[in-house]
Amino acid sequence: MELPPPLRQAVERALNGRRPADLAVAAAALSQRYREERRDGRFHVASDEDALAYLAVRLPATYAAVRASFAAIKQARPDFAPKTALDIGAGPGTALWAAADCWPGLADALLVEASPVFRARGEELARGASLPHITWRNADVTTEAIDCAPRDLVTVAYALNELAAQVRQPALQRLWQMTADTLVIVEPGTPAGWQRIVAARAQLIEAGAHLIAPCPHKHACPIVSPDWCHFAERVARSRLHRLAKEAELPWEDEKFSYVALSRRPACAGAARVIAHPRKGSGRVTLKLCREDGSAGEQLFSRRDGASFKRAWRSDWGSAL
Repeated sequence: MELPPPLRQAVERALNGRRPADLAVAAAALSQRYREERRDGRFHVASDEDALAYLAVRLPATYAAVRASFAAIKQARPDFAPKTALDIGAGPGTALWAAADCWPGLADALLVEASPVFRARGEELARGASLPHITWRNADVTTEAIDCAPRDLVTVAYALNELAAQVRQPALQRLWQMTADTLVIVEPGTPAGWQRIVAARAQLIEAGAHLIAPCPHKHACPIVSPDWCHFAERVARSRLHRLAKEAELPWEDEKFSYVALSRRPACAGAARVIAHPRKGSGRVTLKLCREDGSAGEQLFSRRDGASFKRAWRSDWGSAL
């Protein structure tokens, strides 16, 4: 997946003249904070150098994961056309760019972000772009409701992991109250990220939410540790992205876990492919999460006819 041209060009303008070596140092430190999931009272992005490093190496991956999650929602609910959005922990507005790309009719967005440097860079990226009307706000969802009417689309992307465990449930309760239709939570595709998704999923189902994706059922998650449910999206790397990460490949795979829930039921499909398909001559094996609450591998061969063709065309994350 590539960034939409207006966003890619805005990122390139922001990074113009920056030394790749300086970006590499800041990117390494930023990645370390994210991997360690530090909660030491400091912003992950505390300086403009941090913000620029994020634009270079994390924004493309975050955009890809969120955009892929939105694509699954659009497949399950093609009638969903949000007009208003709320993004918690918005960073420089990454999720909004993905939402505007998926739903061009989006008209108004409230972005909640505490880091001043992130907000400044987000405003810079959005300047002159064809985006919904944006309002930026600094608010703490762990202690207060956001002062706004419920929004059609509420997103929490790579932000739940920054909340202490004891405040996640009340924060999610507040976010659900602010959701007029659909709430999307995206987390790193790690065992810890998946556990946060599983806990949020259970809490919101108990609150009456309907699952849209990726789960085709409301049963308890059938995946058992040390396995975990996650997906991957291939991300195109720009030249500066490669230099900042000191990488050679022109792409990387962003692994993520997510859940999308709505106040309205949706057709989630009979199963979801939850691992890379294994293909051979005239056969393909899929690891599936099924609508009856089970998960496991299933072999499809040519004699299965149309089912085999659908299985062969499927990919990790596809709904069947």
